[in-house]
Amino acid sequence: MRLGELITQDAEAALAALAWQLDCGVDEVVGDTALDRYALPEAVREAAPRPDAPRGQTVAEPARRAAQALANAPPPLAQGPDPVAVATEAAGRAATLSALQEALAAFDLCDLKRGARNTVFADGNPAARVLILGEAPGREEDLEGRPFVGRAGQLLDRMFAAIGLSRHSPDAEAALYITNVMPWRPPGNRDPEPAEIGMMRPFVERHIALVDPKVIVVMGNTPLFTLTGTRGIVRARGAWTQALGRPLLPMTHPAYLLRNPIAKREAWADLLALKARLTEKE
Repeated sequence: MRLGELITQDAEAALAALAWQLDCGVDEVVGDTALDRYALPEAVREAAPRPDAPRGQTVAEPARRAAQALANAPPPLAQGPDPVAVATEAAGRAATLSALQEALAAFDLCDLKRGARNTVFADGNPAARVLILGEAPGREEDLEGRPFVGRAGQLLDRMFAAIGLSRHSPDAEAALYITNVMPWRPPGNRDPEPAEIGMMRPFVERHIALVDPKVIVVMGNTPLFTLTGTRGIVRARGAWTQALGRPLLPMTHPAYLLRNPIAKREAWADLLALKARLTEKE
């Protein structure tokens, strides 16, 4: 076969392949490797030599202009203070519960504070052996400024009264101290976000250190995650663990028990386990 015939056949094959691609809807030809034309600043792209540049022209001047443009570019927007660092410093300076409450009320880096009516700090007897750590205030708690005062709080009071504990008891042996991870109500009672939990953790840790309870009871996923880094309160409930050098008992939140009354028998078992732990000899 002659060379001319080979060229003709190759051209016909190429045209046939092109027609097939057009029939398939191909309307643009691209390379095998994607090219990100936005990866470099405009000044740097302009510094590249152009095809129509006179022969022998160097890129020194365009490169110099590109470097000058980058040097004159405005600096990036300054980032604000690190909320966790600010919280850690503020909490660390608090030597008393009243000082910690003031530090928490003055902390303005959590957006939840802007939509809350009150900063919900704590309730109960600070000398109590049992510290209950909840999730976040609800509507009633936000209005009143105290944790666990709605329907879930009323159930909590009845639950712990069944084993002889109360937030109103002046006797440390029979008292409860109650606080939350979040002092401000999330909009729509949504779960707190990890960033919000992270900036509140220094206050929670300092709060627990100042109260110095014998036992911590976490109610719900948020306090469980805050102190242990794990979730799954339904699986974790009733299984003793450790946090901040203290025994920790996970329990389901009273709001969960209101929605799932059948789970109250498991909560009763947890309460009995708590009572047994408190009656153990030191």
